[in-house]
Amino acid sequence: MGKVITLIYGLVCYVIFFLTFLYAIGFIGDIVVPKTIDSGSSASGGAALWVNILLLALFAVQHSVMARPGFKKVWTKIVSPSAERSTYVLFTCVVLILLFWLWQPMPGVIWSVENPAGRIILWGLFWIGFLIVLLATFMISHFELFGLTQVARGLSGASEPPPRFKAPGFYKIVRHPIMTGFIIAFWATPTMTSGRLLFAMMTTAYILVALQLEERDLISFLGEEYTNYRKKVRMLIPIPKKQ
Repeated sequence: MGKVITLIYGLVCYVIFFLTFLYAIGFIGDIVVPKTIDSGSSASGGAALWVNILLLALFAVQHSVMARPGFKKVWTKIVSPSAERSTYVLFTCVVLILLFWLWQPMPGVIWSVENPAGRIILWGLFWIGFLIVLLATFMISHFELFGLTQVARGLSGASEPPPRFKAPGFYKIVRHPIMTGFIIAFWATPTMTSGRLLFAMMTTAYILVALQLEERDLISFLGEEYTNYRKKVRMLIPIPKKQ
């Protein structure tokens, strides 16, 4: 019965993730959803800046700390190992929902592209960025990345396989295409407000720092295979390395 409950829990966490991901697109793109990065009333300039910085810092801390092997080792003494990834996804979604809710718009315009062709190109890049993110998750293991594989494995009683190196699709040209997609989506906008610029700068800086920690973990898990992969493929920019 406990395994069935864990499976249901994993499914609920996945649905919450998917709805949060869709809302994030609308929030960042300032489209469709009721509360976006540039909508709503705001506190004074200084207060808005610090509220937004704290919200982004909270996300960075949660997202990085809960992903570290040392934290997982302790955390899985409390949470079932098969539900650990789903719980990580759930906590990430809760922090993102809090960010969407409490974000303070900073409407000052940094740039605004009025040329119709330029606007189409930037909107195209925005959607391409998020498409890269989604496709890249399926190129490795979408359902494992978001916890469904683990809860299904727990239901069947199958053991977790050892880490295995693979570099399909986009991973042949960049080591972290999910993050490449996010960076494209965060910066591609015809109208860059002060709030969106803060969001883009802080999330890009966080990605660059967080990937250093992730790379260290990947080298630890995958060893020489990943080390050789790093020598051949760039982290975020799809430009071949000189051999």
